[in-house]
Amino acid sequence: RSVGAAMMPPPPCLPAETPAARAVAAMAEARSSSLLVVDPGGTAIGIVTEQDVDRRLAFRVPPDTPIGSVMSAPVQGVGADEALWRAVGRMRLGRLRHLPVLDGAGRPVGMLHRFETYAAASGTLLDTLEALAAGDDEAGFARTRAAQAGLARALLADGVAAPDVIGVVSDINLDIHRLCVRRALAAMGSPPPVPFTLLVMGSAGRRESFLFPDQDNGLILGDRPDERAGEVDAWFIPFSEDLNARLAAAGFTLCKGGVMAMNPLWRKTLAEWRAQMSLWVDRRSPAALLFGDIAFDFAPAWGPEEPATALRAHLARLLAAQPVFLAALAAEDAKLGVGLSFWGGFRDDEEGPGTRTDLKLRGLMPLVSAVRLLSLQQGVAETGTRARLASLAARGTVTEREHRDLEDAFGRIVEALLRQQLGDLAAGLPATTLVDTAALPKAERAALRDGLKAVASFQKTTLAGLAGGV
Repeated sequence: RSVGAAMMPPPPCLPAETPAARAVAAMAEARSSSLLVVDPGGTAIGIVTEQDVDRRLAFRVPPDTPIGSVMSAPVQGVGADEALWRAVGRMRLGRLRHLPVLDGAGRPVGMLHRFETYAAASGTLLDTLEALAAGDDEAGFARTRAAQAGLARALLADGVAAPDVIGVVSDINLDIHRLCVRRALAAMGSPPPVPFTLLVMGSAGRRESFLFPDQDNGLILGDRPDERAGEVDAWFIPFSEDLNARLAAAGFTLCKGGVMAMNPLWRKTLAEWRAQMSLWVDRRSPAALLFGDIAFDFAPAWGPEEPATALRAHLARLLAAQPVFLAALAAEDAKLGVGLSFWGGFRDDEEGPGTRTDLKLRGLMPLVSAVRLLSLQQGVAETGTRARLASLAARGTVTEREHRDLEDAFGRIVEALLRQQLGDLAAGLPATTLVDTAALPKAERAALRDGLKAVASFQKTTLAGLAGGV
């Protein structure tokens, strides 16, 4: 949820030279517990609350004292689109009763009041939300990432569905990406020579990240004449290296495959991105298939969205013209077997006692990949698995029964994976995708088995159809 969900109208906004007596009267007339002090351009430069009136004004200064001399400054504020968890965390950490909501120019557009804002979040999450707003630097972001396990645990205990929980985790991760971009920009000391869009790919692009994702990102750079290519590279090479380093310091490990903005393969103009995707589709090499599997879930995370939209449209045209590429991807994805044995039991992917099934490799990825391929074939623009399924159902590409069964399977697989990771962390172990299916309650085990059967059936039908359609 965003700050706008809890925002109230702004309080009185007065210039700094307003006499204190008039300011107090304005608060009383508006029945407001605060007022904002603004400069001639309307930018908030200070705040006066009812506690300030009690502590600094009443019986302490002459009535004609300018309000600017007793205000609290500078103003701490948030944007209306900022995530609610960050606002609640700031209020908790700063013991703030009021938090102004400001536009991009610092002008007031609303006000957050403590109790109303807390009421907009689950009361059981307040301590977790405070931990999530641990700081506005990379060390603080890393603490935020570490606190996500507590958030996920609290949300599950609150009855939030597991796919929605990983959606919240993904949103927090995207917020941290945006904050790292801003810090990297500030560190450069000069503005970028061309506009740019940060892309996130893989699970981040689908908004389906679990607790410890690595980096999958790239940049779409604004157009520039060929003669300026060196100048543009000279700015973006150190910027992208710094950005990836900041994300790593914030807890997003560097991608072992090099799918990051600091790699020139993933940092290009829109025209260069189009040419690169065209090359992948034409050649269908193993590397091209691997890159496509990662990149085709791209989504904009910072900067103008239009380049990402244009790239998505270009990809749709490419795949419509050359369905053989999707057939090649289907052949690769057919190697992702579902985690059930020939006899219908769970596959054991680890030696030792019990049955531990890799539900990411043998449950989530077969479903995600099959849904992705069918969505790409149909020109579906969404990237999230559930959103793609909904769009496919609306088009009649999958039946309502398939939609319901696959969405249920997705939820059960995600919940089993998330609970396993939380259990691993609570036991002091590294989070894993190997789920102890033997330890699941009988009813959950049966429902998960049915879900994997639905995935296997859908995968088989989808991949055969893609291969046969060429």
